[in-house]
Amino acid sequence: MAALTLGALGVVYGDIGTSPLYALKEVFHTGHVAVTPDNILGVLSLVFWTMTIIVSLKYVLLILRADNHGEGGLIAMLALATHAVSDRPLTHRILMSVGMFGTAIFYGDGVITPAISVLSAVEGLEVAAPQLHSAIIPITLVVMLGLFAVQRFGTGGIGKAFGPITLVWFFVLIALGLPHVIDNPSVLRALNPLYAVGFFAEHQGLAFIALGAVVLCVTGGEALYADLGHFGKKPIRLAWYGLVMPALVVNYFGQGAMLLDAPDAIENPFYRMAPAWALLPLVVLSTAATVIASQALITAAFSVTKQAIQLGLLPRMRVLHTSVRDTGQIYLPFVNWGLFVFIILAVALFKSSSNLASAYGIAVTLDMTITTVMTFYVIRFGWKYHWALCVAATGFFLVIDVAFFSSNMLKILAGGWFPLVIGIGMFALMTTWREGRRIMSEHLRTEAIDLRSFLDAVFVSPPVRVSGTAVFLSSEQGLTPNALMHNLKHNKVLHEHNLFVTVRHHDIPWIGFDDRIAMDPLGHDCWQVTLNYGFKNDPDVPEALKLLRGRGVPLDDMDTSYFLSRDIVIPTAGDGMAMWREKLFAGMHHNASGAADFLYLPTNRVVELGSKVEI
Repeated sequence: MAALTLGALGVVYGDIGTSPLYALKEVFHTGHVAVTPDNILGVLSLVFWTMTIIVSLKYVLLILRADNHGEGGLIAMLALATHAVSDRPLTHRILMSVGMFGTAIFYGDGVITPAISVLSAVEGLEVAAPQLHSAIIPITLVVMLGLFAVQRFGTGGIGKAFGPITLVWFFVLIALGLPHVIDNPSVLRALNPLYAVGFFAEHQGLAFIALGAVVLCVTGGEALYADLGHFGKKPIRLAWYGLVMPALVVNYFGQGAMLLDAPDAIENPFYRMAPAWALLPLVVLSTAATVIASQALITAAFSVTKQAIQLGLLPRMRVLHTSVRDTGQIYLPFVNWGLFVFIILAVALFKSSSNLASAYGIAVTLDMTITTVMTFYVIRFGWKYHWALCVAATGFFLVIDVAFFSSNMLKILAGGWFPLVIGIGMFALMTTWREGRRIMSEHLRTEAIDLRSFLDAVFVSPPVRVSGTAVFLSSEQGLTPNALMHNLKHNKVLHEHNLFVTVRHHDIPWIGFDDRIAMDPLGHDCWQVTLNYGFKNDPDVPEALKLLRGRGVPLDDMDTSYFLSRDIVIPTAGDGMAMWREKLFAGMHHNASGAADFLYLPTNRVVELGSKVEI
């Protein structure tokens, strides 16, 4: 439990743990909110109760209960919610679209978080040595390049240091804040929620705008739920209540206590709390902590992309395993360098953490709102709780989520458009891929021949049988694969044993070997085989087919060939999608990584036979 809790500190809380670097500063940065004692106490009260309601109550107590076979995250929640309303087609479709958009907008968060975190840490150099101002962006870009360059080696070795470094970071947060709280204990009055209410009552519109910056104190809350499968509920809860929240509260209140005495410190209250001798070591530690926070987002992007691929929301991509022991450690080159390019673009466009703060928040609050909506459907239709309890439980959080999201929408022109553009672009790719796959499947199904009928017709006048086993991969069970028809047409032979394999991905994270395979004999030494995988399983077809040994199917590795159909998509005018989307789908289909690699087929035993499909 201690090891898991320490690991949770490094992976789960890296993002939210580095928010004191910029959150409180950004509330006052624009100059709209004056740095007065009443405003300081009101904002601190808002920060404390925002963390309490959104993280402590919503995520730690409620959302963590909604696990999908032990897994968390928006895709796991999407699977739970859509399964709960499977008997309501319209609701199912709406939730699927909403969940897809939430997954797409996550990539916007994945770009902004590393950029603002690392940039805000490196900006501490300016406090120590103002003449280094021009070096901040180059140093940030070098740190980013190093971070993304090491991804291909895996995070196993680096990950062992995550927990201890983050543990030191949280103790440093306490060490920085506590002396200031002791010097000015009157700051503790902000624990009273009446100060937050009074701040709203006095400023109203200004307080609403300030919410867009206050929400920065809970960015990373989604990581609590997303990393549920890695650590489990108890270590995540222990880490939050035992160290993370106390450290964050002490640090924020330390910043507030200092501001009560020295309002001019608002330019960078986090670093101004530290004595001069500690500034450079603190910059180094902050950079390490923000790199860890960025690493958690990068790893999550790899994991989410892989899950989206297996659920049919994105085309196949090259997935490399960086650990022989931990199957969860993966590396996707395209995603890695795509994120890097957009992060460099964000740093170059916005140039400072304060400017990036204007872009930050929209993606986070939108995902928080979507999670709350999904939770209602899970507890109402999945867990069968009384509707009044469900409305009360989720409605309270929904009002708060919508308030934060609405406030962040005011920042669209100031930079909020950036993550939205990324999210909308990803959503367009996802919906185009999903719709294109559906149209393509319908086309193939219309033109396909029933497999049993085809085999019965073939064996009326049997072709030459050659030794060995042929494995025909087919996306639709019970239909004749194009590869089989092309093989008979051109080679005029049939193998001695034939397996017609369909790989199915289900909306649960893991499916064990006991339920992996189903076999249906078709006669003439032919079998229909279905392989079942969860969205976190690796679809290793040869490994799964070994389960057939002893069931009358010979599977000698050197005597087995795998036949694949490689379809070429031809966009045509008609009833399908808009022409630009058909062309986009054709391009995505053409550039998708090969099925052979995705399904772990031995490269020297694969035969691909192509055909054209008009959509």
